[in-house]
Amino acid sequence: MKHKPYGLYEKYIKRLQDFLCALLAIIVFSPVLLIVAILVRIKLGSPILFTQKRPGRNGRIFKLYKFRTMLPPKDGVIDSSQDATRLTSFGRKLRASSLDELPELFNMLKGDMAVVGPRPLLVQYLDRYNQQQARRHEVRPGFTGLAQVHGRNAISWEEKFDWDVKYVDHITFFGDWKIIFETVYVVLKRKGISAAGEATMEEFMGTEIKQ
Repeated sequence: MKHKPYGLYEKYIKRLQDFLCALLAIIVFSPVLLIVAILVRIKLGSPILFTQKRPGRNGRIFKLYKFRTMLPPKDGVIDSSQDATRLTSFGRKLRASSLDELPELFNMLKGDMAVVGPRPLLVQYLDRYNQQQARRHEVRPGFTGLAQVHGRNAISWEEKFDWDVKYVDHITFFGDWKIIFETVYVVLKRKGISAAGEATMEEFMGTEIKQ
């Protein structure tokens, strides 16, 4: 996978900014992290955290951390058709508030993720991207990004990837902070949490090539 050269902002400011923002957020939201962890343990059992391998910059695999929002899969087999029944009302509220994603702050501290960037998706999607879509992995994945403030899960995969690549080509200090403030607005309004008619975003199977 092609390596995107760092610009001045990415090379000298962005990583330090991400680390400091994540550290400050962990300190400020530590009571919230504790309360959510206790509630997840009471309502959904253990483990409290959902962990999953995700591809980062240049496709490097890392372990993503989230709070659990679903009940364990039936017979231990994950089936997306069960998502609606496994996702409890408590889990829906966690997702609507984005509180389930707070453990990703530790991914930011480690350098796996940035505050702003394309969202880290499933490993199996790596072989399903076309050449243009795969460019989303030229930068570190983010807690939020252009796709999240332009529809989140309410837009198509292709639209998401278009926004992701646009971000890759236009990373700036002021652009990042604009996305951060827009994310706060989107979360408060609870926009685009799920795809239409789905409990979660449907699986990406690849983009059909139109003849």
